Amino acid sequence: MPLPIEDYAVIGDTQTAALVGRDGSIDWLCFPRFDSGSCFAGLLGDDRNGHWRIAPKGWDGTASRRYRDETVILETVLEPPDGAVRLIDFMPPRGRDPDVVRIVQGIRGRVKMRMDLRIRFDYGHRVPWVRRVDGTLQAIGGPDALVLRTPVEYEGRNFSTIAEFEVGENDQIPFVLTWYHSYHQMPEPIEPFRALADTESYWREWAERCTYTGRWREQVLRSLLTLKTLTYAPTGGIVAAPTTSLPEDMGGERNWDYRYCWLRDATMTLTGLMRSGYDEEASAWREWLLRACAGDPPRVQIMYGPRGEARLPESTLDWLAGYEGSRPVRIGNAAVEQFQLDVYGELMDTLHQARTAGLPADRSIWSLQRSLLDFLESNWQRKDEGLWEVRGPRRHFTHSKVLCWVAFDRAVAAVEQLGLEGPVDRWRAIRDEIHAEVCERGFDPARNTFTQSYGSTELDASCLLIPLTGFLPASDPRVAGTVEAIEAELCEDGLVHRYSTSDAPNIDGLPGREGAFVACSFWLVDNYVLLGRHEEARALFERLLGLCNDVGLLSEEFDTKTGRQVGNFPQAFSHVPLVNSAMLLDAAAQVERLG
Repeated sequence: MPLPIEDYAVIGDTQTAALVGRDGSIDWLCFPRFDSGSCFAGLLGDDRNGHWRIAPKGWDGTASRRYRDETVILETVLEPPDGAVRLIDFMPPRGRDPDVVRIVQGIRGRVKMRMDLRIRFDYGHRVPWVRRVDGTLQAIGGPDALVLRTPVEYEGRNFSTIAEFEVGENDQIPFVLTWYHSYHQMPEPIEPFRALADTESYWREWAERCTYTGRWREQVLRSLLTLKTLTYAPTGGIVAAPTTSLPEDMGGERNWDYRYCWLRDATMTLTGLMRSGYDEEASAWREWLLRACAGDPPRVQIMYGPRGEARLPESTLDWLAGYEGSRPVRIGNAAVEQFQLDVYGELMDTLHQARTAGLPADRSIWSLQRSLLDFLESNWQRKDEGLWEVRGPRRHFTHSKVLCWVAFDRAVAAVEQLGLEGPVDRWRAIRDEIHAEVCERGFDPARNTFTQSYGSTELDASCLLIPLTGFLPASDPRVAGTVEAIEAELCEDGLVHRYSTSDAPNIDGLPGREGAFVACSFWLVDNYVLLGRHEEARALFERLLGLCNDVGLLSEEFDTKTGRQVGNFPQAFSHVPLVNSAMLLDAAAQVERLG
């Protein structure tokens, strides 16, 4: 059985990632990319679907763990009665022939260990052909191949590879698992201890570029390291999470594939990277956006694959039981076909932020932006599926219209402030028309709050973005009213839900409920800061930091009833607003100090 989500940690090489459990088991790994088929899928089923466990023989105890300072090298200390060992897990970011390296170090006593390697390609479905080749273990399944190199003796048992060995104090025993195309020559071995030193240097040098020196540096840097881990380095695309189908509702069907890159994350991600000193990564993310969105504006999608792939067909894997029985297990994401107006605002805002921050930009980018505006000018009045990708009927979502306003507002600013050319009078008129419509049709004057969609009484946490986008200043009483309404109706144990999923049928067309949405709770922090409620902002921020697991990672949601993280993990859309909220709080504190 897989562990609770918060008992996992992530390691990665900036092309793919693995989830390592506190019990020494890797239960999820896709090679060679985030969205490739997995070779270990025990996370979404059981041990029969693939895993790689190294632990004391017969041991079922607790472990302590940490990331080696300012790296993504995981160290897990396992302490059976007869001693203690340290398990070091990492993935060298060498850009080819991806590896997982595991090193067992003896700390105390002499410990009997067991390795259990069960490779199952194609999401736990395909049993490989396993053989010994030149002192290595080679596993082949169609186009995929893995080679295991270790000095430890091993044998095959029941379609698994088993090794039993002992570790004494100061012993160091390496295991290296390398992926390659089965029709290529087996890759040359790496030296594991040299790879450890090189990987540590890589991450430390990257961390040293962080310019954030505020109160929450450790947590901010861990979030930035996580974002780097979720970056597909060849293109600069940042996936939402390295996992699929970790449920938002345990035992339910709110299970989605998040191993893709969402445009909704664009502005917040770019801003967080630039403010932290990572202009190179911000530029790579912007270039990924431009490549992915190039072409016909009506065909701009809400998400793309790590290399900018447009086709992400959704299917279900019926042979997997799902995490804690949560089915179906999905790969691909049908939401890619949805029409979401907010992506145009996200793109315009991202490119505007990059330009004003001084990131070098080709003039052809402005031509692309003008094409986007031409499309939006004739289509902003349409209904859409909205930010949250509801699988119910289209609506006039308030947030979508606000982001349409953002698109034209940034276009006006580009002309007025940056000297770019365009029909600014027409854009200004459209911007003002959208603003007036939202304030009339998306606002409930009786309750003094913006609502989820035109004519609806439902609330939506996306309305917390209204002051953050500049649509209205925080001093506007409608902003305070919206915050108060969300506090009263969408907060549970102090955390914010995206919208109500307590009534049937739910507004998103799905049964069941979901946890509080971590990103929305950070948006509430930001609203508190803008409203001058600084003490409440700091208290909520610290509460949210307390939701992180022991190595500083956050999933998409938090179930306040069970006290567990839920949804895909770790989630970029949770870590990005953590970074931005920390910086906003620091700026507010500095203003307070200056009086």
